[in-house]
Amino acid sequence: MSDGRLLSLDSTAGYGDAAESLAEQYESVTFAEVHREVLHLFPAHPSSVLDIGAGSGRDAAALAARGHRVVAAEPTAELRALGRRIHADKEIEWIDDALPELPALSVCARRFDLILLTAVWMHLDPPQRAAGMAALVRLLGAGGRVILSLRHGPVPAGRRMFPVSAQETIALAEEHGLKVLHLAHREDPHTREGVSWTTLGLHHAPPSLQEATTVSRGVR
Repeated sequence: MSDGRLLSLDSTAGYGDAAESLAEQYESVTFAEVHREVLHLFPAHPSSVLDIGAGSGRDAAALAARGHRVVAAEPTAELRALGRRIHADKEIEWIDDALPELPALSVCARRFDLILLTAVWMHLDPPQRAAGMAALVRLLGAGGRVILSLRHGPVPAGRRMFPVSAQETIALAEEHGLKVLHLAHREDPHTREGVSWTTLGLHHAPPSLQEATTVSRGVR
């Protein structure tokens, strides 16, 4: 697919029509398996969490079960409906919102201790990633963290995805005052051919602590 064709697609292209099968795919792996490299970065105590691109709500539900106050932002109506149904027993606040601007959340004064973006960032082109990073920082509380995964590999038919590297993402994060806590690479949990992932843990450290921030790097 050419870059022009990619740009003509919406970032949610293909997700509504395939919502049922996608929800089944998402729910077939556990929160702990998907986030195994960064489980130590999730808050240990009840905190305010924003799950952007929440999909079927797998991660939002797991975090709510741990006592966190979770907002699940999902722009695809079909996935929001499925998420509400599948995880009806969990206290999750579902909203219709999306990067890069996150307009629904940006009009309020809410701040989050953790922002989670699982398989989201590659749907944004470079200018949108720049705007999106600024939006994340505006919503992140002091000392808050961002856990973000990057998908590498072939683009499924009818989807809008762009190549994005860890180095580019780290540089953009640092431009907006975020520091890297963790960098890890892993295989695809669904064993799709040619697909791999990078996971980044980012920290909104107060200026006095930024020099003391350390990076842990794991390669799988």
